[in-house]
Amino acid sequence: MTKVALTALVRDLLTRARTTDNGRSATTVHGGHDRSLRQTVMALRQGEHIHEHEHPGEVTVHVLHGRVRLVAGPDSWDGLPGDLLVMPQRRHRVEAVQDCAFLFTTAR
Repeated sequence: MTKVALTALVRDLLTRARTTDNGRSATTVHGGHDRSLRQTVMALRQGEHIHEHEHPGEVTVHVLHGRVRLVAGPDSWDGLPGDLLVMPQRRHRVEAVQDCAFLFTTAR
């Protein structure tokens, strides 16, 4: 059994994201490249984004802090703390409308 204090981790990652040149910080909290499930907590400074990409398999974004926007082509969805966004099976990106942190889950 592994326990991760997400609230403390979010605080730390937001502090790092606010002070880095690229405005982001992340750490994998479960799984990895060699596992079918991977969960990563990511923090983005307001105005930053994760570049548009495709990901095979299922992807969700659980907003933990701030406000995010998921963009896929002409469609977009905003997420607030507690929201779970299910990524469409097409190219997409995540934008930080405010300083934000989210749990990014991928399953192959």
